[in-house]
Amino acid sequence: MRTRKAVAFTGPSNSGKTTLILKVARKLIHEHKLEVAIIKHDPKDKARFDTPGKDSYKFSDTGAKVVVTSPNKTTYFSNKYQEFEEIIEMFGDVDLVLVEGLKNLPLPRISIFRNKIDEDYFPYMNALAIDESIDLTSYEGLPKDVSVLDLNNEDDVIAWILNNAKAV
Repeated sequence: MRTRKAVAFTGPSNSGKTTLILKVARKLIHEHKLEVAIIKHDPKDKARFDTPGKDSYKFSDTGAKVVVTSPNKTTYFSNKYQEFEEIIEMFGDVDLVLVEGLKNLPLPRISIFRNKIDEDYFPYMNALAIDESIDLTSYEGLPKDVSVLDLNNEDDVIAWILNNAKAV
């Protein structure tokens, strides 16, 4: 079995987390030939995976765990919270898990910001991915050991991930 590693991404809404994760995942899969899984946290429970009235919605509405499989994809529905470790086990043999959100997990974390850094994120960040809209000299409390990455350079971000991801 492979050594499965994980890293997390955090930041405010519309900071570019999903865009960066998509770029990074595509390169890791297609250029680095890694098996990648992604976990997205939905803190406001807004994500919708099916339409009321459809069979999969009716099945999941019973409270049962539901898997919908087709020739091109498999989707898993659960109406109960699952621990991070349980979710990771569902992926099986992958090289890297990219987590969006869940800032309290003990994972190496890249915080993503555009225009302004929210200093409340300082305790949670190991790396800071920013673009030219951020002037770091205006932030006195930035932890000294935080790596600063170019938000628009996914190779920069991938290099940090490959060097810092934690075995899970």
